[in-house]
Amino acid sequence: MGNGYQDIINSIINGDCKDPHVFLGMHVVDGKGRKKDIAVRVYHPDAALIELLEVSENTFHPIPPKYENGIFEITFPNRKDLFEYQLKITDRAGNSYLTHDPYSFWPVISEYDIYLYSQGNHHRIFDKLGAHITTLGNVRGTLFSVWAPCAGRVSVIGSFNQWDGRRHQMRQLGASGIWELFIPLVGGRDMYKFEIKTQTGQILTKADPYAYYAEKRPAKASIVYDLDNYSWNDSAWLEHRADTNVFSSPVSIYELHLGTWSTLSEPDQNGDIFLDYRTIADRLIPYIKYMGYTHIELLPVTEHPFDGSWGYQVTGYYATTSRYGTPEDFMYLVDLCHQNGIGVILDWVPAHFPKDAHGLARFDGTAVYEHEDPRQGEHPEWGTLVFNHGRNEVRNFLISNAVFWFEKYHIDGLRVDAVASMIYLDYAKKPDQWIPNKYGGNMNLEAMDFLKQLNTTVFSYFKGIMMIAEESSSWPMITKPPYMGGLGFTFKWNMGWMNDFLKYVSMDPIYRKYHHNLITFSIMYAFSENYVLVLSHDEVVHGKCSMLNKMPGDYWQKFAGLRVTYGYTFGHPGKKLLFMGSEFGQFIEWNDHQGLDWHLLDYEMHKKMQTFVRDLNNLYVNEKALYQVDFSYDGFEWIDCNDNDHSVVSFMRKGTDFHDMLIFVCNFTPAVNDNYCIGAPFELDYELVLNSNFEKYGGYEQDCENIIYKTEQEPLHGRPCRLRLTLPPLSVLIFRPLFVKEEVYEGAVSEQDN
Repeated sequence: MGNGYQDIINSIINGDCKDPHVFLGMHVVDGKGRKKDIAVRVYHPDAALIELLEVSENTFHPIPPKYENGIFEITFPNRKDLFEYQLKITDRAGNSYLTHDPYSFWPVISEYDIYLYSQGNHHRIFDKLGAHITTLGNVRGTLFSVWAPCAGRVSVIGSFNQWDGRRHQMRQLGASGIWELFIPLVGGRDMYKFEIKTQTGQILTKADPYAYYAEKRPAKASIVYDLDNYSWNDSAWLEHRADTNVFSSPVSIYELHLGTWSTLSEPDQNGDIFLDYRTIADRLIPYIKYMGYTHIELLPVTEHPFDGSWGYQVTGYYATTSRYGTPEDFMYLVDLCHQNGIGVILDWVPAHFPKDAHGLARFDGTAVYEHEDPRQGEHPEWGTLVFNHGRNEVRNFLISNAVFWFEKYHIDGLRVDAVASMIYLDYAKKPDQWIPNKYGGNMNLEAMDFLKQLNTTVFSYFKGIMMIAEESSSWPMITKPPYMGGLGFTFKWNMGWMNDFLKYVSMDPIYRKYHHNLITFSIMYAFSENYVLVLSHDEVVHGKCSMLNKMPGDYWQKFAGLRVTYGYTFGHPGKKLLFMGSEFGQFIEWNDHQGLDWHLLDYEMHKKMQTFVRDLNNLYVNEKALYQVDFSYDGFEWIDCNDNDHSVVSFMRKGTDFHDMLIFVCNFTPAVNDNYCIGAPFELDYELVLNSNFEKYGGYEQDCENIIYKTEQEPLHGRPCRLRLTLPPLSVLIFRPLFVKEEVYEGAVSEQDN
């Protein structure tokens, strides 16, 4: 081969070879005359002795060292038919092992896979890239593959090769930027990384972007893992989900952080307080059922290096965090939720990623997943990097990841974090920190296209799932389908309602009458999107106070104020979300270093607050009026929204059948309002179905059932009659009209009398 022979040897030894398979492994070469020989070449710089086992003959042949620096070669003269062989490698310490040669296997990733990936349309690329335990022929091992388009060389390093980047250099598949190598004998739980030599000669060690599992922080290695060993038992749930219209169904979400919802009584030897996924599942699910929630939403469970990011700075998008156990342990949690009728939503972060050296940042020495220009590629406010959503392979990475969580973990929904930061080029940036789009505007056209493609793709595969946008601006049509010009989300967090409402309930009641619009304005836009009303983790951290401590007044008034706050929330159109601890009135704001103050349930008022939220949930899921028509004016009607002097609002919620109706009256002041009248839509009796001032909830009125109110024959608020009430301080009263069913038995005729 002349100088070319030496050039490729040098490139392998120096770690500059993009296709070591053209030299290493078994090859047919020119022999003497016109005859062909078989040559087998091995590169193993630490081997003392290498022998070739000809499998069919069960014969060992010593492979002599040749050239220099660990290259061995044996030639079989006058042979041209390739044959199966193994290598017996003995190191300098005298340790031996027998294995197939990694360089004796053909590429596994097909040209069609590469084509789809380069187009951004390989929706299950996670089955190809990463580390996959597989059998080629009769050889068991792991196929490693990674996208590093500008790398000079990529190697697999791990516990199986002493983390030596010389040993398992990968092959680049054409111009795709994908590198691949099958390594025999490597299997489950083996640790690995990719060693990347950049174009400038720098050596990087990177975790696998597609790894299914990783070491527990602060360690950073990826772990070979097979996700197909868990036996699911949730088929009934998945069938029910596919047949359910989520828009007209009850959705009451309990948002939680797995690490601090429930904790160890004492830190472990590493100083951690975390329980494992299975223990959490066995504690959490009975609690969720007891409280009546329909779904849980988990702060990110993807792998992340820094606890204080709460999971929002992700380095392992395909890996459940090892803080709480194995992937099967997390599957157990999801499976058990489904078996108990509880949906599972994950927080998902396609907007940004951290700069940690082992992560996605400058993955091959260049801006691979991010933009090169920091004005496009960085979030200065967060100190993180922005995905290049205009690059096909990056879109493929993220869209495939969404498909992955639905397919492999049976997740029911993704709450997409920080959508506003994606669709605005100038989000949280100064004028000199961003670049306009091609039309001169601040819209991120590539991110918009990505979100449309994302939602279109996942809904084409999975029925009944939810895609929820955390989007804090007034961007239109977030929840409208892409064919209408929307982004295609199922729901959007109602941040406008949240900000106005929390501002209102946090102020002294004496001032509320001057800011009455803060609780009425939201109805003006309540049906412009499919909203989720959120009282989330973001509202109870960083000095914002817990939900209970936002309430002004004395001890009793704080609890009463929180009850009317929740009562109004459950009456307002939109699905519901409440962060953990808020349901029993945690006094201090959430701290990601310690567990919730469950001991507060030993105190009467906190236990009664929990009972109130439980009864609200039960009322919510059992009353069609509260969820069936959430996104249309047909499901909501003001009775009186103008009584700012008393800070009282009254309204009706209705189902598709007008007989499914509830009336809410909310008093946001600590004053008792005697002889308070509201218009009644029908001349009927009205049953009191909930009074937040009952003793069982922490109020002072005796608990009673079947309290009936009769109307007075005098019009009010445009209604034919009125109800005369006594409104307790800081309270919500909920009524149900009692439609009388008259039955004529002999004629077998029945009708409903309005």
